[in-house]
Amino acid sequence: MNDAAVSTLEGTAAAGVTPVVRLRKLARSFTQGGVTIDVLRGIDLDVMPGQIVALLGPSGSGKSTMLQAIGLLEGGFEGSIEIAGAHATALGANARTILRRDHLGFVYQFHHLLPDFDAQENVILPQLVAGRSRADALSRAAELLQALGLGERLGHRPSQLSGGEQQRVAVARALANRPDLVLADEPTGNLDEATADRVLDEFLRLVRGQGSAAIVATHNQRLARRMDRVVRLQDGLLKQG
Repeated sequence: MNDAAVSTLEGTAAAGVTPVVRLRKLARSFTQGGVTIDVLRGIDLDVMPGQIVALLGPSGSGKSTMLQAIGLLEGGFEGSIEIAGAHATALGANARTILRRDHLGFVYQFHHLLPDFDAQENVILPQLVAGRSRADALSRAAELLQALGLGERLGHRPSQLSGGEQQRVAVARALANRPDLVLADEPTGNLDEATADRVLDEFLRLVRGQGSAAIVATHNQRLARRMDRVVRLQDGLLKQG
């Protein structure tokens, strides 16, 4: 991130704007064969509204584990997680589900689209779950898919789409409810370099356009440099740059 961007973020934080994500002493250990493995060893991180952060690290470094913690997808973590000002670690299961639904969007390395639904239907579903009318959901899905270059593919099922097209649908699905934070776990890891660049371009453009923040896990330093800020996960600890 350049000096001006850092200065802006520091000024925003000083002005009392609540981080979209605040992690304090986040830790996670696993026991395998009687051996304890410390995957996360006390992570502190603030992500401000609208900031796009690259989470850089090799495979097996704990990036997915960290995103699962922030996404409230599993338990077993120590430390505190705040999402949009809410202390997520103090909430019950139903409240965490609502927090995840209303504030978070997810993009995975594998698109995880529902195979029996077409592109537009895959983007409609999370909106219906959030209580949006079907007419509004249809309009929002069409708007996003057209912005991603899929205007002529709305009625195509995943099996009729290329890998890059499927991942664009996954991006549209993640952004459909205008989340405060998008969590992307190696979102272009399954794509060739040219397609990966196009998908990331579109992802960053749409995320910035709607003012969402994002954490993008990747092992690709070239892609990481295109984001606002880079943090590195190494030996269970988070390092800047």
